[in-house]
Amino acid sequence: MEQPPLAGFPESARKVALERFQLLRPHLEEKRSLRVVAAEADIPFRTAQRWVAQYQRFGLAALVRKKRADSRGRRGISEAIRKAIEGLALQTPPLPITALYRQVQRLAEKLGENPPSYWLVYRIVRELPADLVMLAHKGTKSYSDTFELIHRREAAGPNAIWQADHTPLDILLIRPDGEFAKPWLTVVIDDYSRAIAGYFLSFEDPSALHSSLALRQAIWRKEDPRWIVCGVPDILTILDRVGLPSEALSYLHNGRSERLTDFGGTASDSLWR
Repeated sequence: MEQPPLAGFPESARKVALERFQLLRPHLEEKRSLRVVAAEADIPFRTAQRWVAQYQRFGLAALVRKKRADSRGRRGISEAIRKAIEGLALQTPPLPITALYRQVQRLAEKLGENPPSYWLVYRIVRELPADLVMLAHKGTKSYSDTFELIHRREAAGPNAIWQADHTPLDILLIRPDGEFAKPWLTVVIDDYSRAIAGYFLSFEDPSALHSSLALRQAIWRKEDPRWIVCGVPDILTILDRVGLPSEALSYLHNGRSERLTDFGGTASDSLWR
């Protein structure tokens, strides 16, 4: 029986075929033991043998999931089982798919339902949104770094956008009174080049004065000729809770800074058009 070409299948079917090929690739191309490859991929060994035989005979199109001849449609599961699968998949630490499948089987037995197939469970887990999985498994910081920055405003050139922020340094220094303490770094960064435009170090907690001093250094020319970053930004974004005093805002306004956004919620939430 002639196998239809892969292009004749819908995109979802082609995706399944490519996923199965990727699982088999270490055996097909690197000649690794099929039993080892199947175990690493959580595939039953006989299933892996069948896939390899079909691929070697008919090519990639043979790895498309076949519709059961005795089935009138996609095998369904109850909403309770589906929610259980999704909830288990989002647990921390993440469960291996085999362990998750065993738990789903036990739950189905308790509910008096037919347990779903391994591949149905696998597909439901794989179809979970990537951002939701990352948020559940790795937390808000990884989620923000990966997904939220996709929508961040990008600078078109130098001095288009500056960012000001405060952070405690993870080092101990000796204060003037002889005590050890961690200093605070206030820094102004050019968004386009990622160059440091200005900074200020202090043992005191961040304040509007520290922001002003770092910004003053950022604006003026530096004594070191190699440090060429200077000027007035079109947009200044203050990322921490400490803003700028009114004198600094007035200076930026006169210097034609178009916008200053202060995520700290201070009086410097002003827009200049």
